[in-house]
Amino acid sequence: MASGNPFFDDMRSKPEVIDPPQNEDMMDVGESVNDPAQTALKPNVTVTSSVRELLECPVCLNAMYPPIHQCSNGHTLCSGCKPRVHNRCPTCRHELGNIRCLALEKVAASLELPCKYQSFGCIGIYPYYSKLKHESQCVYRPYNCPYAGSECTVIGDIPYLVAHLKDDHKVDMHNGSTFNHRYVKSNPHEVENATWMLTVFSCFGQYFCLHFEAFQLGMAPVYIAFLRFMGDDNEAKSYSYSLEVGGNGRKMIWQGVPRSIRDSHRKVRDSFDGLIIQRNMALFFSGGDRKELKLRVTGRIWKEQ
Repeated sequence: MASGNPFFDDMRSKPEVIDPPQNEDMMDVGESVNDPAQTALKPNVTVTSSVRELLECPVCLNAMYPPIHQCSNGHTLCSGCKPRVHNRCPTCRHELGNIRCLALEKVAASLELPCKYQSFGCIGIYPYYSKLKHESQCVYRPYNCPYAGSECTVIGDIPYLVAHLKDDHKVDMHNGSTFNHRYVKSNPHEVENATWMLTVFSCFGQYFCLHFEAFQLGMAPVYIAFLRFMGDDNEAKSYSYSLEVGGNGRKMIWQGVPRSIRDSHRKVRDSFDGLIIQRNMALFFSGGDRKELKLRVTGRIWKEQ
C-alpha cells in the first residue's frame, strides 16, 4: 500500500511524451526513421556547440525545423514561434516578414546526430530532420514514474523505477501472478476523487502495477481497478489479466490486456479500460447496512501463448 490511508486527493500525473508537431512545410522524413540502416552505429559526427546554438530558436529554445524564418538582420526563429511574437523579431524587434533562412535549413539537412537517449542504450545516429521523430518513438526513451496520486517527475528505465516505487513511494512489492486485495473505507461517501497504486507484481520476468480509483462517471460515483504493464505497448499485448469482485452471491468479472505505463493512469481511467463498479453495487457487495465499503478484488495475470 502506498500510504497508511490509501484514499487521498487525486493529483494529475505528468503528461506523457507526445509526437512533435508537424508542419505542412516540414521535410517528410517519416520513412527513414525506422530504417534499420539508420539505426546502425555510424562514424561519429562532431557538431560544434556554435552550430547547435544557431539551430536553437531564441523564443522556445527548441531545435528549429523548416520553415526557419529570419528577419532582415538575419536573426532566426522557428515557424511555431513566429505568430507568438506578432511578426516582430524577438532579437532586434524589426518586422519579420516572410523571409526563409534557406542556408540554415541546408546546414541542418547536412547534420547527423546521436539520439538524445544514447545514455539509455540507443546507439543510432540520425539525420537532423529525422532525429526528433525517432526520439519520440525510441524504444530506449525513459519512462515516467507510474505512481498515481502525486505528481512525480522521476524518469528512468524499468529497474530504476521499480526501486524508486519501492524506496520512495513505499509501494508494496509482490512476487507472483495472482492477487487478493480488500478495500475498506468507513465512509465511502467522503471519497469522490481518489487514486492510489496498490501493488507492483513481479511475474514472467516483468513488472505490473495494480491501480484502484474512485471518481465520478457523469453524476455516478464509481470505482475502477486496472493493471498497467511496466514496459512498452507491444510487450504488454503478450499478457492478459482478470479481475473479480463480488459478494452476497453475486460477482463481476473483468478480463483485459494490461496497458503500458507509456499511457498515464489518468488516460487509462478515462478510457474506462478496467473493472468498473458503481458505488451502490460496491456497497451491496460489502454487505451489512451499506454504510461501509468492504470490497474484495481478486485477480491473476497470465502470458498468452
